[in-house]
Amino acid sequence: MTARDKFVGAYTRRVEDQRLLTGKARFVDDIHLDGMLHAVIVRSMVPHGRIKSIDVSQARVMPGVHAVFTGEDVARMCSGIVPTLPLRLSPIPEHVPFQQTVVATDKVRYVGEPLAIVIADSSALAEDAAELVYADIEALPVVSDWRISARNEVLLFESLGTNEPVTYTAQKGDAKSVFGPYVRRECFSIQRHSAVTMETRGLVASWDTVAQKMIVYGVAKVPFSTRRTLAALMDIPVESIDMIEVDVGGGFGVRGEFYPEDFLLPFSSRQLGRPIKWVEDRLENLLGSNHSRQMECELEIVCELNGRILALRGEVHIDSGAYMRSSGAVPPRNVAQFMSGPYDIENIHIESTAHLTNKGPIGTYRGPGRFEADFFRERIIEIAARELGIDPIAFRRMNLVRSEQMPYPLATLDKPHKAEDLDSGDYQITLDRCLTEFKWNDKLPLQGKLIDGVYHGISLACFIEGGGGGIRENARIEIEDDGQVTVYVGSSNIGQGVVTVLTQIAADALELPMQSVRVCHGSTIYLKEGSGSFHSRSTALGGSAVLLAAGALKDKIREAAAAHFQCAVSDVHIGRNLHITCGEQSLSAADLGRMKLQAEHQFSSHHHTYAYGAAAAHVTVDPGTGKVELIDYFGVEDIGRIINPLTAKGQSMGAVVQGLGGVFLEHMAYDEDGQFLAGTLADYLMPTANDFPQIRVMELENSPSPHNPLGAKGCGEGGIVPVGGVLANALASALESLNVQPNSLPLSPARVWSLIHE
Repeated sequence: MTARDKFVGAYTRRVEDQRLLTGKARFVDDIHLDGMLHAVIVRSMVPHGRIKSIDVSQARVMPGVHAVFTGEDVARMCSGIVPTLPLRLSPIPEHVPFQQTVVATDKVRYVGEPLAIVIADSSALAEDAAELVYADIEALPVVSDWRISARNEVLLFESLGTNEPVTYTAQKGDAKSVFGPYVRRECFSIQRHSAVTMETRGLVASWDTVAQKMIVYGVAKVPFSTRRTLAALMDIPVESIDMIEVDVGGGFGVRGEFYPEDFLLPFSSRQLGRPIKWVEDRLENLLGSNHSRQMECELEIVCELNGRILALRGEVHIDSGAYMRSSGAVPPRNVAQFMSGPYDIENIHIESTAHLTNKGPIGTYRGPGRFEADFFRERIIEIAARELGIDPIAFRRMNLVRSEQMPYPLATLDKPHKAEDLDSGDYQITLDRCLTEFKWNDKLPLQGKLIDGVYHGISLACFIEGGGGGIRENARIEIEDDGQVTVYVGSSNIGQGVVTVLTQIAADALELPMQSVRVCHGSTIYLKEGSGSFHSRSTALGGSAVLLAAGALKDKIREAAAAHFQCAVSDVHIGRNLHITCGEQSLSAADLGRMKLQAEHQFSSHHHTYAYGAAAAHVTVDPGTGKVELIDYFGVEDIGRIINPLTAKGQSMGAVVQGLGGVFLEHMAYDEDGQFLAGTLADYLMPTANDFPQIRVMELENSPSPHNPLGAKGCGEGGIVPVGGVLANALASALESLNVQPNSLPLSPARVWSLIHE
């Protein structure tokens, strides 16, 4: 195969899009099983209260209703215990007492918390019955923000004596004792927001009483982990559960975690012996899916007068919502460990505390903790540079980690003890490329100028993107009777183009046309074990597993062909299209398929990958209205070896847009009484195609990762990481003459107007 024929590295259209665009996709609401019932979740309208009773008598006798299960029913059917939802990522003993039960029992702690599940012949009947469920709840004082939480005067878990599940410390050197000629301390904050996927969450659970088998449709992201969790909570063997992945309308870290419904649907199906479907509406989606981002930070930077950073220290306070669940430990961990980003800082001390409040629980959202850390750090760097009279670009350039310092140690996290190194790269290259492509010098004369009634501002930020988490991934490749090849992989498809990328890798490794490769992903029926898609890992780990499985398959082909030809293994030649020869003898791919040849491989790595880059933005600000308009945005990221430039660019572009939504529009607001104020898409504003028309992105592959055979790094999250910092700094640059400091997101017109007129 010549270099021209290679699929890896080629601009290749997504092979999965034909189905999606022609209406042949199969989402969870497209699943219809014989005898299927429908479920609705009864949710608390009280943010904090003690449950005195839940009366379901009227709902249970309503025609068409098959069952109503409360926490009392779940306990009775689960040996007297209502199961709790474990943390999937980074669990430590401190989290366990603060975990959420699958349905509320003694207390409710946020609006939207499940109180009961109603199962009926139709979703409409179930909704009508849910209206007849009466919960008598004694209201308790509301913990509405982290400051109230920190007082520990009103406790969400009275027996524990605290609202603070954990404080993480990330440390390097001796930051507490370092002082220099310039010290600057500043406070920053980010509002609560998260991914709002196009398709809301949904499940179909079907229990086969005869076979004692559970099938769950609609799982996403981490099906194997979900299976293990469900098996443990239902006390049935893992082998008795199949998780079937269907098409998923968006993930972004939110879809696919283990939620209360992931227990309640299978539990109800097992009790009734019937398949049950549940699909949430948009209000439930906004209330019940993991929230994220809400943090406040007090950060201090210590510098020499020439701009060299000596130390970075501070405290971060995270509003974690009512419980520690699923991936809720990740944002507070990440914001501490990655506060320094791509900069060479020898002394770091960051403490990050999770505080419980009467809001929806938090979890991961694209670039968790890194988006927040980048906003905090890039803002204080910009402030320091300007107060020291140093060009902000020169300030950053001076402090970037240098290529000869790789692998470069980040601050070490304490719970659990976790050292972390940046793997490879030349950060100066992406900085310079960003300046060139953005045409920084051409735009610089506009800086701070009032032209036609609007102020102009430009800024630049640097960032890193962590990837390759999850340690391992599995893949198996089989040759079918018709000579086609089927690839089974534990990675999941959450819209990121993984099917296309893995098809390219397999086709290249086996010298086949892409049309001869079929990728089956995610579902637990394909492999004994898999890890899924999160932490920008599906290419670095899943792709490497496919590559190694292809190599193992070729070894088996040589052995089988040698036995068939009665020749030495070294004499067997594997040609294109799996045409096998040994002298004058030959075998076709179909011949190999009839031999039932297959190979399986697991790729493991305990080292993360680190993509890196820079982003620049040009904005205008109308001082009369506070409206910020994005004139130009350019981002460049080195993602190691690029498998498909087209899908990589799509990932980056989409991530930038999500970041812009978080900077200017999105806000999961609560009032002081703990009531949710953003229950519709009229209240929770999201970006549209017209909002940010000028976005440009570029991917480089100068620094392959040394930690996997592909050399690939993650690219799914990097685009979002620098957006908050670079846009806030561009706004500050535009309004420098007014001394505006945009240290809190979102930068809505009302907030910007207030900053101007304060």
